[in-house]
Order: sequence, then C-alpha cells, then structure tokens
Amino acid sequence: MDLAKVLVELRAELDNLDAAILSLERLKQEGHRRRGRPPKLLAELRKSERTGEHLTHAARTKTDSGSPST
Repeated sequence: MDLAKVLVELRAELDNLDAAILSLERLKQEGHRRRGRPPKLLAELRKSERTGEHLTHAARTKTDSGSPST
C-alpha cells in the first residue's frame, strides 16, 4: 500500500474523530436535556393537568360510546 494513501486515509479518519469528539463535548456542556417533543402520553397528561381533566383515554372513549348520538 502506498504510504501517501495511508496518510490521506488517516488524516480523514482524524477529521472524523475530531468531529465526533466535538459533538460529544457539546452534548456534555448542554447537560442531559431531552431533545425533541415529549411522547404523546406525556403531552396528554400535561394537558389534562392544566385543564383539570383526570380521565384516562379509555375512560373518555367508554363514556363517549355510551352516550346517545344525535
């Protein structure tokens, strides 16, 4: 194998490792915050706490299906 080619590949790998290390250091500085939106269930629970509703989804659908439709 050509020594120049090996050096080029090693430098490319070094750049990849530097980028990975930088990303991990940034994550460490930011703390352990969750990224993205919360799961659907968690969002529903938070919404129900704000509005004062405490019925589960199953309880809501059970009461909705028992009511007469007009």
